[in-house]
Amino acid sequence: MAGRTARLVLLAGVATLASGSQGDREPVYRDCVLRCEERNCSGDALKHFRSRQPIYMSLAGWTCQDDCKYECMWVTVGLYLQEGHKVPQFHGKVSLNAWFWSTVFHTKDTDLTEKMDYFCASTVILHSIYLCCVRTVGLQRPTVASAFRAVLLLLLTAHVSYLSLVRFDYGYNLAANVAIGLVNLVWWLAWCLWNRQQLPHVRKCMAVVLLLQGLSLLELLDFPPLFWVLDAHAIWHISTIPVHVLFFSFLEEDSLYLLKGSKLD
Repeated sequence: MAGRTARLVLLAGVATLASGSQGDREPVYRDCVLRCEERNCSGDALKHFRSRQPIYMSLAGWTCQDDCKYECMWVTVGLYLQEGHKVPQFHGKVSLNAWFWSTVFHTKDTDLTEKMDYFCASTVILHSIYLCCVRTVGLQRPTVASAFRAVLLLLLTAHVSYLSLVRFDYGYNLAANVAIGLVNLVWWLAWCLWNRQQLPHVRKCMAVVLLLQGLSLLELLDFPPLFWVLDAHAIWHISTIPVHVLFFSFLEEDSLYLLKGSKLD
């Protein structure tokens, strides 16, 4: 135990110099996972694990190795709390498309499901920018909207290709999505402010983009999950649900406005 404590203290002292997830680089965690896999993930022990595994976990692809990582995460968390340290982050997150792949990814974390979740999230943001272009420019200049769509597709292709074929860089992916999100925010807000007198329903759109941008700050935060269930990422997912209801209300009113205008023409 003394050796474990010493390693924890050493890790806490140099954590600020490291990158990535602190918890899964902790020697105590790695040793625990190694011993658990040797003890439980082969031979009769593996058969026993599979025989007592709930069917829903089996269908989700939860393996013995996954179970070891999960159990050892809590062992490491317990040691950190015992020594008075903050709860470390594991595997790029604390706990526990776009919504479909997000659900799949949070059900089973693999390289494929992680990439699909990230790529679909980027696609949603780019699609929002495209919708903004269509609404603000494309109705009068459809060729501009078409050209802009081609540019966005090229950007998405380059983004996905780099992360898939060169290097899956979490920092770059975060920076790229923040930049895209800011463009989306500024463009929508500028249009809403310009038309707020003529189109009162754009206030809903303003509220949506401001709320989404504010809630996205949860993605930049990192704190131990509330009740060991709700971390910043989970709270962000939950909080965006009513915002999309508000956005649909804006789209409905805006569509009716455009439909009325087309009939008058």
